[in-house]
Amino acid sequence: MINLNKKKENIIVVGAGSWGTSLAVLLNFNGHNVCLWSYDIELISKIKKNRFNNDYLADIRLEESIRLSSNPDDILEYDYIINVVPTKYIKEHYKNLNIDLSNKFIINCSKGIEYPSGRRISEIFNIEFEVPSQQYCVLTGPSHAEEVSTNSLTSILSASINNDLAIKTQLLFSNIFFRVYTSNDVIGAEIGGALKNIISIASGIIDGLRLGDNAKAALITRGLAEISRFGAFYNAQIMTFSGLSGLGDLFVTSISQHSRNRRLGELIGRGFSPNNIINDTKMIAEGYYTVKAVFDICKNNNIEMPISEQIYYVLYENKDPKIAMKDLMEREFKSEIY
Repeated sequence: MINLNKKKENIIVVGAGSWGTSLAVLLNFNGHNVCLWSYDIELISKIKKNRFNNDYLADIRLEESIRLSSNPDDILEYDYIINVVPTKYIKEHYKNLNIDLSNKFIINCSKGIEYPSGRRISEIFNIEFEVPSQQYCVLTGPSHAEEVSTNSLTSILSASINNDLAIKTQLLFSNIFFRVYTSNDVIGAEIGGALKNIISIASGIIDGLRLGDNAKAALITRGLAEISRFGAFYNAQIMTFSGLSGLGDLFVTSISQHSRNRRLGELIGRGFSPNNIINDTKMIAEGYYTVKAVFDICKNNNIEMPISEQIYYVLYENKDPKIAMKDLMEREFKSEIY
């Protein structure tokens, strides 16, 4: 039997959306000193009134022991920063806070690739904020906030080149319903978490077009091949894409009703405009932004990713999703492994 007794740590969760709120609840359950932080003063004020985050995770009460803050100075008090700021806003967000992150441990829980820089999130923290790679860990895998917040059984991955930090993250988060495995493949873990959102949009389009289970199974399988091909270009460990941060996250995001990216694709498949969908919702579908960066990287480096390419055309060039699916099916014949 694993000993789940842990040292109480000081942890701040930066980003009070559904995932950030869920992680704060989880870490508080594990007995840590937890602060949930957001730049949105109004949001934090509303949560303080009744201890519910009605904007993002309405059914889960935040215990009084969870501190709530919008003061940037409070971040300096904590040893571990859990980043849940969407990829698109990370650089701007932390630059506006104007705090030194170089001596902090960053545990990143967001997924994406920055556009137009093409940087993974580890590179953003390393280059823009001088966070050493030894102080960076990514926590990623199949984990919808709506299920984690209700203690549904979940297994995910902590990846860091610093094995001690990967294990420390494992211990911070693990409990009887939330199990964390470790890895040293930061590149693979980040790429798997980012690119599965693109494939999830395609999966949603299949749902919206009512193309059936056969189509979705093919999409997930060939989508995983694309993710692996992209990862190989960056020298990621290919086996990572068969694990929780690859296949596991891809599967759950492609089938779940909780998935924002799948929902975006479903609405597109039903005839709604991508721009209107994005503008009309608070929830951020990371794949919408990541596909721009991936499209440019693939174009500049001759990486063949036909599904991602077609999703880019649907999202940004108003291509009819039915034609996109037809074009995928009529591509030149290939061997499965190439």
